[in-house]
Amino acid sequence: MKVTDVKTFLVYPGGGKSWLLVKVETDAGIHGWGEAYTQADRDQTIEVHIHHMKRYLVGRDPFAIKHFSHVMYTDYAGKRGAMEFYCALSGIEHALWDICGKATNQPVYNLLGGPCRGKVRVYANGWGGATPQARADRARQLVDEGFTAMKFDPFPGPWREHIDTEQERKAIETVRQVREAVGPDIDLLIEVHRRLSPLHAVRVAREMAQYNPYWYEEPVSSRNVEALAEVRRHLTALGIRVVTGEELYTKADFRAVFEQHAADTINPDVCNTGGILELKEIAAMAEPYSVSVSPHNYNSTTLGLAASVHVSATLPNFLILEYFVNWAEIGRAACPDALTPKDGYIILPTAPGLGVNPDEAALQQHPYRQFPTRKIRQFSDEP
Repeated sequence: MKVTDVKTFLVYPGGGKSWLLVKVETDAGIHGWGEAYTQADRDQTIEVHIHHMKRYLVGRDPFAIKHFSHVMYTDYAGKRGAMEFYCALSGIEHALWDICGKATNQPVYNLLGGPCRGKVRVYANGWGGATPQARADRARQLVDEGFTAMKFDPFPGPWREHIDTEQERKAIETVRQVREAVGPDIDLLIEVHRRLSPLHAVRVAREMAQYNPYWYEEPVSSRNVEALAEVRRHLTALGIRVVTGEELYTKADFRAVFEQHAADTINPDVCNTGGILELKEIAAMAEPYSVSVSPHNYNSTTLGLAASVHVSATLPNFLILEYFVNWAEIGRAACPDALTPKDGYIILPTAPGLGVNPDEAALQQHPYRQFPTRKIRQFSDEP
């Protein structure tokens, strides 16, 4: 069996960002699907990478996944990794695993060593709210929908490393209202998006500790591992789990996080680490350091979710997986067999491969649309 073609589908889901889905075809009539991580305004550049990589993939055995990934990094990329490269590689890599599963009549998780659990816990993201009260009201709805964990960023914009006391108070007040709305038994995951200095990150966390946050995600940039480790030392005393990894891609990127004990949990994304196998290997590195894994999943509720579920099922140190509720409806329309959470969990699919197959006609009903130009502040004192 040899690869014969690679196709891409850029889908506009109605907001947030585009979805970039990848279809790999073979001469055996078996095809596989995958998904590449995207960001608004960087989606088309990722798609271009996929089509350039196609020239290196056509004619190859789809089972030679590790070799292809290595060749792409060493020869195609010249050992110069970048977000666009790893995202493009991830989408292709998922599709190769999907082909392997279909060819062997096995779900992908069985090819990765088998499952460690029969269902995968998920947390809700993408639910928002313009005011603390609106967030609290929406949080109650999520509980009614069966979610037992939810993530949100309580900090007002714009993203700045040094914030004033009013911004700190707003963030703390938002957490307070959401906690009171959902009660003590729902896990609240606090997102910080790498925006704060260590000083502000620790100060705010101390005030939020009274509301029992499940974790504190990316308080500072993981590119500054020393600062991250400093924050973690303070938060360990408060009993707050520190999460990092969203802006890291490969095993090499995560090594310093483990060696400097800078996080309790890591959240690499299967759609931008280079794929399923890279994520599994990163998770294996985390095990000896007693670090848990909670895959980041700012991707569609179709293929990105499915790939994440298959990897998560195989990880002994898995914690919880991200699920974007705002894309659930269009995900089901574009992919009738998309995985759906029930009571806060996704049951493992049993179909061969990734177990989900998008409807190409449905995808084409949501063609790519360029997002509006974002406002870029010109001066730090601009209102």
